Amino acid sequence: MSNGYSLRASVIDTLIRTKRPDVPLRVALRNTAAVVLPLALGMWLGYPQVGIGIAAGALDTMFSDQPGPYQQRLSRLFLAALAAGAASLVGFLIGDWVLPMCVACAVCGFFGGMLVVFGPDIARVGMTSMLLLVITAATPKDLAGSMAGGSLIFAGGMLLAVFSIAAWPLQRYRPERLALATVYRGLADLARKPQKDGEAPGLTDAMNALQSTLLGRHHARGRAMEAFRVLLELAERIRLELIAMAELETRRDGMGEMFRNDTARVLLATADALDAAEPPQRAERALATLQASERALLAGSTGMGLGVHIQALSGQLAAVVRNTNWAGSRGEERAQRAETALPDTLRSASALSTLRANLTRGSVAFRHAVRCAVVLTLAFAVSRYYALPHGYWLPMTAAIVLRPDFAATFNFGLLRVVGTVLGLMLTTFVLRLTPDVAWAHIAVMGVLCVAFRYLAGAHYGIAVAALTGTVVVLLSFEGVDPFSAMSDRVLNTALGSGLALIAYVLWPSWERHRARSALSEMLCAYADYLDALVGPAGRGARHEVRMGTRTARTNAQASLDRMRAEPGTPAVLLELAETLYANGNRLARTAMSLEALIDADEVPEAWAHVGPFIHEASVALRAQAEALTRVEAIAMPPGLREHQRRLVEALSRVTERELADAVARLTDRLTDNVDTIAHVVNRRSTAPA
Repeated sequence: MSNGYSLRASVIDTLIRTKRPDVPLRVALRNTAAVVLPLALGMWLGYPQVGIGIAAGALDTMFSDQPGPYQQRLSRLFLAALAAGAASLVGFLIGDWVLPMCVACAVCGFFGGMLVVFGPDIARVGMTSMLLLVITAATPKDLAGSMAGGSLIFAGGMLLAVFSIAAWPLQRYRPERLALATVYRGLADLARKPQKDGEAPGLTDAMNALQSTLLGRHHARGRAMEAFRVLLELAERIRLELIAMAELETRRDGMGEMFRNDTARVLLATADALDAAEPPQRAERALATLQASERALLAGSTGMGLGVHIQALSGQLAAVVRNTNWAGSRGEERAQRAETALPDTLRSASALSTLRANLTRGSVAFRHAVRCAVVLTLAFAVSRYYALPHGYWLPMTAAIVLRPDFAATFNFGLLRVVGTVLGLMLTTFVLRLTPDVAWAHIAVMGVLCVAFRYLAGAHYGIAVAALTGTVVVLLSFEGVDPFSAMSDRVLNTALGSGLALIAYVLWPSWERHRARSALSEMLCAYADYLDALVGPAGRGARHEVRMGTRTARTNAQASLDRMRAEPGTPAVLLELAETLYANGNRLARTAMSLEALIDADEVPEAWAHVGPFIHEASVALRAQAEALTRVEAIAMPPGLREHQRRLVEALSRVTERELADAVARLTDRLTDNVDTIAHVVNRRSTAPA
């Protein structure tokens, strides 16, 4: 039984939980350079306001510098810089007038909040716009000054973009190569340590990132990209073969383990070659060793169809090594002919259609947008009505803290307050120790900025402390006393965090109301995957359905994590979600093992007998998914077990023993998976909807 929500445990966990930094140090350094260098040049040349404006623009668009293809990164940074410049222009222009600013806050808050439907990278653009709007409103200017200020902030964002893509001509395909290398290292781990009931650590997330990088909207094109896509499809096939081998391997003489270790060495050498953009010479030598192991294994009795998978895996690894030689800019020069590119399987929907579909009260994005509009407007109005000193910190904090889910809003609010207090104390202490000269303060600001960017993913509270210090030092160049405003900033930060949390509690989007839908979509995706194994669909179609399955499983996992962090989640519902998710993973593993029995573009003749049974299982699974959303019991799949037994008997008469034994084992597991899920749905049919 899962434990209930505990406020004390949640607070303690939020304060002490840390993760490994997910930002390379070179990224933190180049982002900091885009902030500090224009400030230093502005001070040196006698134009401090210009340097401050550009530095502020770079600081506010810093988090839009995310991994991905260079074209995608440039587009994202341009959008962030443009939104920051436009929001700053409006803030400078109408900052003196409260009513127009309230309207601007409402509009910016709503549309900025709606951007969460496009993912966290685009959502940061909306948050940046809200921040710049309320910050620049504190120092209104005339038309010329507003245009100049907005242009400087836009220039700062574009300077950061230039730093981000500066190595493009030299390392054109670096993001794609690194994403592939991460996946192949994960496959090497899977080869060394076969996973029968669970995922290889980190492999699923790496595959998701690779899909977005290679097949997303802004992917690059060319000969190297064709090789990358072939490597992506081969990674999927290798993963399936490794899973199937883990299920079938019965030898105890060490030969199977030797072959898996040889496989891991080929995969690791491939990853290293992708990292270095060099010919895969070490991978070729490892492949020769693996092929010798293959011959030794096939010379003896492998049993249970293992030989088929060994041969398939060996051929796939040879294709991997061959295509690695053509991957990247240098690979384009080495390539003599192009491989056939795989079809695009990820098509982005129209942005306008996506927004229109979410303009409903039932949409989490719509609720978040309304909360953002109301909270930002109210926070701005309160700061102006009560003439709070440094009042822009109030709406600024509210915009940063308010998130689409309770757990993130609570965690960010708590860490924001703690981090602000620590940051103000740290900055006061450091500035009193350093000489009272601009160059010393710029150096302090650079150190704090690096710490903020590098640690933001590791511990938000520590990162906020560094960010607070960075902002305080930057504002000191505008003439704001860094020592006199400590209590004002702490008060406004606490008020902004509290306001965001109250707004969420008053009109929540509790995950417990959406969890059943997320789990139902996951089960329906598994049913689609099973159906794709029935007919004569090619590997491209199966690949596309498999990607949809992975997305649905990731969404269900995210829903489960959010529900765990919410107060008031019924224990019976949480147990239902955890049990269904675990059993769904087992079913997905069974389906992948079944797919591994299918050749590249054809299905075995025996599938004429197997296909109807798999379809029957998918129909039963889809019915269970629908019953889950209706909160009702469902009959156990009638006759599924008996049909499976008749299938095994029929296969034993019409196909080779190895394939019949493999199908018997997997269809038995599939029957058990479907029956278990039906049992869970029935047992927990009274769980709250």
